[in-house]
Amino acid sequence: MDATAEASSGGKGDRPEKKVPLLDMFRYADRLDVLLMAVGSLGAVANGVSEPLISILFGDVINSFGQSTTSTVLRAVTKVCLNFIYLGVAAAVASFLQVSCWTMAGERHSSRIRSLYLKSVLRQDIAFFDTQMTTGEAVSRMSSDTVMIQDALGEKLVQHTSAFFGGFIIAFTKGWLLTLAMLTSLPLIAIAGSVSAQLLTRVSSKRLTSYSDAADTVELTIGSIRTVVSFNGEKKAIEMYNKFIKNAYMTVVEEGLVSGFGMGSVFCIIFSSYGLAFWYGGKLIIDKGYTGGKIITVLFAVLTGATSLGNATPSISAIVGGQSAAYRLFETIERKPGIDSDDTSGIVLENIKGDIEIKDVHFSYPARPEQLVLDGLSLQVASGTTMAIVGESGSGKSTVISLVERFYDPQAGEVLIDGVNIKNLNLDWIRGKIGLVSQEPSLFMTSIKDNIIYGKEDATLEEIKRAAELANAASFIDKLPNGYNTLVGQHGTLLSGGQKQRIAIARAILKDPKILLLDEATSALDVESERIVQEALNRIMVERTTLIVAHRLSTVRNVDCITVVHQGKIVEQVLIKHW
Repeated sequence: MDATAEASSGGKGDRPEKKVPLLDMFRYADRLDVLLMAVGSLGAVANGVSEPLISILFGDVINSFGQSTTSTVLRAVTKVCLNFIYLGVAAAVASFLQVSCWTMAGERHSSRIRSLYLKSVLRQDIAFFDTQMTTGEAVSRMSSDTVMIQDALGEKLVQHTSAFFGGFIIAFTKGWLLTLAMLTSLPLIAIAGSVSAQLLTRVSSKRLTSYSDAADTVELTIGSIRTVVSFNGEKKAIEMYNKFIKNAYMTVVEEGLVSGFGMGSVFCIIFSSYGLAFWYGGKLIIDKGYTGGKIITVLFAVLTGATSLGNATPSISAIVGGQSAAYRLFETIERKPGIDSDDTSGIVLENIKGDIEIKDVHFSYPARPEQLVLDGLSLQVASGTTMAIVGESGSGKSTVISLVERFYDPQAGEVLIDGVNIKNLNLDWIRGKIGLVSQEPSLFMTSIKDNIIYGKEDATLEEIKRAAELANAASFIDKLPNGYNTLVGQHGTLLSGGQKQRIAIARAILKDPKILLLDEATSALDVESERIVQEALNRIMVERTTLIVAHRLSTVRNVDCITVVHQGKIVEQVLIKHW
């Protein structure tokens, strides 16, 4: 577990971070999203412009205080105060449109991306999960990366940009000389913001990588909690998790320091420009006839624009992170697998007999391409017969099962069903005709009924009970307080090994497959459980083409042929009547 995690961490951390273009982040937005974003952007522009407009009102107030009589001052100030109220109402409407529209658009867009991502992940072939994706990484992408995209698509950058341009337009209009003097600080602000953005780009992916590795550790630990507890592995799991969390913490600290440096530098430069503004403003009052109100208007307009530029730095950082997150998500969403479960093309046989033929197959797993698992293997299983494949671990027995299920395609050779290459058959249809019972059955954290009905979604309760009876599962299900509504726990931990296996067999029976694949279905059971499960298997093997994988010859029962495999080749094949 250590080696795997560290290799994963190292590999992912060393990859150069890739990003999508800015507009590509809107790739999956629909018309309503675009409309909401447009209205929200108009609100953000209006809200942003309202900030520098206040500087004009401040200038008017200062000039009002310089009126010659008390009554004149009061009338002038009252007029300005009403303008403040009008501006406040307009800003309230703009803020409402900005926040509500962008929030709805962002949530709609990110929810759509989550749905598309999950659909694409489930569409991928098994090789994808062997080499490119872990459970923790998939969960992290759906949770963290989609949030990063949502943050990147926020309205703050539009608001700050509008405030920036609005502030400087007002400043140049009211007093261009003072504005030019204050602009001498702008290059320094731009440099500080640019440096911090570049540094943030370098560290933005490290935190997500660490959280993904931590999620993998939790998934692995909780999913195998009994093994962890039996070997006193709790401390080791905690240490491994804490290591990844510490890495994430150090990355967050690094991000915080960089963001703090950028923000602090910007505000330091802005505040330092105050002194220059008032000093030069005094000279302009004397030499150019500027009023105090004009000086205040220009000063506040420039400060609003410059402050907006500083406030835009986190938004720019969010966009950079969102572009990286979008690349990771979109890459998976748009990946077309070699074996596409969404592909509706292919041959659908009218009457499948169940003949299986494997012709001169050479195969190696994508994760270990240099290691040949099957080396020119050929075998035939006639319709309605049962063949057992036995051999030592690593000989290629279970690989045959994977090829018949078309989890993988061989690098050379053919897998034929009723004489048709399995690649030419409709994938959804042929998998619907094949039932698989593995050594360690996969049960979902729901009820017994829901686990059985997974084999046939429209099955009636009578069909479910019939399948349970054939699988020798009804006897223990009926004794449970909640019967078929009993929850099985995560991975079926609330049931015994034999009970889980019988539920898996019932699920396969309900599917009514023409081809049955048994991958060491009884090897992990005790003697009594094995006897009960074997009785169930004997019932369902009748009139079906059955392929049994077994580690020990002693576990093989009621077969027509035994095939011995060694190092990916058939070394012996015996008909049962001669054995």
